[in-house]
Amino acid sequence: MDKVNDAVTGCKRPLLGMTLPELEAVVKEAGLRPFAAKQMARRLYVGRAKNIDEMTELPKSARQWLAERYTIGRSAPKLESRSADGTVKYLFATRGEGVDYLTHGEGGRDVEAVYIPDKDRATLCVSSQAGCRMGCRFCMTGRQGYHGDLSSAGIINQILSIPESESLTNIVFMGMGEPMDNVAEVLKAVEVLTAPWGLAWSPRRITVSSIGKLDGLRRLLDETKVHVAISVHSPFPSEREGLMPVERAYPAYKVMEAMKKYDFAHQRRLSAEYIMWKGVNDDMRHAEALARLLRGVDCRVNLIRFHAIPGFDGEPSDKDVMERFRDRLNSLGVITTIRASRGEDIEAACGMLSGEKSAEL
Repeated sequence: MDKVNDAVTGCKRPLLGMTLPELEAVVKEAGLRPFAAKQMARRLYVGRAKNIDEMTELPKSARQWLAERYTIGRSAPKLESRSADGTVKYLFATRGEGVDYLTHGEGGRDVEAVYIPDKDRATLCVSSQAGCRMGCRFCMTGRQGYHGDLSSAGIINQILSIPESESLTNIVFMGMGEPMDNVAEVLKAVEVLTAPWGLAWSPRRITVSSIGKLDGLRRLLDETKVHVAISVHSPFPSEREGLMPVERAYPAYKVMEAMKKYDFAHQRRLSAEYIMWKGVNDDMRHAEALARLLRGVDCRVNLIRFHAIPGFDGEPSDKDVMERFRDRLNSLGVITTIRASRGEDIEAACGMLSGEKSAEL
């Protein structure tokens, strides 16, 4: 059941996150003329309305009717943590202030988004789920288990409700959860971000990360032009399975075979994300096997330093080892960079997001 529409929760349905056809259905229900849907969309996404009374293009009677049945769906972050490097981590409730942002799952945990300023770029890393089903051993989100899917309202709220919202240049779906495990709501959020009636962003400002869940990934690639990042972390199946149980269902070689059918040379980019552990996956044998895995795919590699989490016995690779690994891949024709680590001191770096238990527990 779609819990956003579940009267048992006592929450009104949020207008935030709705696509134009969904707003058109609301307008029809309200007895308004069809063009009112675009007026509502403009107020929601360009005007960034926080309450229905701000939709002054609509008659007062229509605003009253809407307010009885719907809410805008904006909710400010509960907490923020600021890093010495300028990174900011925001904690958002999945339920509260009359809004339920979960479409599936029992809840019980809030979600985090991370704002990363870097010279002329301002990136927000957003979450698509509370927790995660994928069970990656090195990831704090995966270790907490699955608590629910975020609605498109819950995703868009992260983007519109941080103080730096209007200065954002990029969005990455690399926060809590596996986006392709919640692909319908992620696609709605991407539509809101890129449609002319929404925020009208170029899809090249958006990157969606995945462990390679192919059914959802194919939908994303067929229906959008956003950039895609695939978590690999080892080119050897048995090693990858030990780190990422999803290797059994979605082997990396099958994922990369599927990627060969798509054009990543022009409007969008494909990258392989590769966390590096000392003595585990950072030698030349791994570099050469990774190059073979990516052969025939227009794909670049991002090397990521491991960030220690409780309960996982692993150490980050040394800087010089990562540089040699990078140089070897580049010599083999694979464009490779080392991603700068940001926000580790506030547990906002890659693999460290966990949210916190909600008051409902």
